Amino acid sequence: MSAAKIKKGDTVIVLAGKDKGRSGAVLQVFPKEDKVLVDGVNVHARHRKPDQMNPQGGIDRKPAPLHISNVAIAGKDGKPTRVRFEDRDGKKVRVAVKSGEVI
Repeated sequence: MSAAKIKKGDTVIVLAGKDKGRSGAVLQVFPKEDKVLVDGVNVHARHRKPDQMNPQGGIDRKPAPLHISNVAIAGKDGKPTRVRFEDRDGKKVRVAVKSGEVI
């Protein structure tokens, strides 16, 4: 398995879909499905009937996973950048392609 270019906690920008241009922090990564969960992006609403646990009922809103190819890491300038791996001081690190800075 290759190393992850996008990890939990990274700030990413959505490149395609209804939320194109929006950004948020990665909440969870699903490497087997190649999907990521981004805070406040791709939010789906689920209408719930009242029940014992939630007598009020209502609408549950929660983010749904996006395909990892539809997001890119935000660089220091706030624009999307690709990620490459380099050896620096004997350690494998993630590097922003545009700026060359370590992520």
